[in-house]
Amino acid sequence: MKITILDDYQDCVRQLACFSRLQGHEVAIWNDHTKDTDELARRLADTEALVLIRERTPIRAPLIERLSKLRLISQTSVYPHIDVDACTRRGIVVSSDLHPGEPSYATAELTWGLILAAVRRIPSEAAALKSGRWQSTIGIALRGRTLGIFGYGRIGAVVAGYGKAFGMHVIAWGREKSAARARADGVEIAQHKEALFERSDVLSLHVRLNPATRGLVTSVDLARMKPTALLVNTSRAGLIEPGALASALKAGRPGMAAVDVYEEEPVLNGEYPLLQLENALCTPHLGYVERDNYERIFGVIFEQILAYAAGTPINVINPEAVQTR
Repeated sequence: MKITILDDYQDCVRQLACFSRLQGHEVAIWNDHTKDTDELARRLADTEALVLIRERTPIRAPLIERLSKLRLISQTSVYPHIDVDACTRRGIVVSSDLHPGEPSYATAELTWGLILAAVRRIPSEAAALKSGRWQSTIGIALRGRTLGIFGYGRIGAVVAGYGKAFGMHVIAWGREKSAARARADGVEIAQHKEALFERSDVLSLHVRLNPATRGLVTSVDLARMKPTALLVNTSRAGLIEPGALASALKAGRPGMAAVDVYEEEPVLNGEYPLLQLENALCTPHLGYVERDNYERIFGVIFEQILAYAAGTPINVINPEAVQTR
């Protein structure tokens, strides 16, 4: 099959051990990023199997209608960036392993790394030392402080465990299902959403983005936070009301933020609002970008391609497409 892999920013996929599974297939890899429909149609004109790395490139009907040879889209996790109905009409199978019940430990670890880096001012102190300054700031310790978990799901539960290991008091808030899980783990449930924001010294967001949760965190919520508090978002930028976080940081509540996700990605403009703020620590969506995780993710993606080529597609989101094809 003619296979195309989009958005391999680090040119790392061909270095993975699992890449050898595609031996015998014709593979094209693009390391840059574009959302331009005409350019994508040109790049994918002969593609039979398309590999997507999470939600980096939206695949919508205007593009799908121009890809006459496309038979399979293979990826992992959720798929809000794919017009599944348009794929089904064209007989394009969408295979995506949703890895139910399995937390992203890589994302949880990055979350904790951001927390430590932010509260101890590690990036700014390292930069200051290189420029000839010694001990420019005073950070804060985590032990004895309150960690708030907004959305006690798979990743939130892991981050809560890290907080306990560091001697923090953990509180949580979310839907009844996540609250029940938190209670079972011995985690205190905040009386209400407002209390979560008011009490947390570190507040980490772990809510899945959907129409009901978009803009769930408002400017009013952020204004309730302590001027010494840290907000962490390694989940989705859309959970926060547009523009609210930058405005809140300028106003001093919360005092800091550490974010790994943005409304439009990749962020290639150094003038992006959060990048201009000294009290914002920003990383380029590294949560799941880790070698072992990549081996697992692409191992599944390539297995889905091989299964389709063998006539036995797996992890199919739109089984109707199989009949259409």
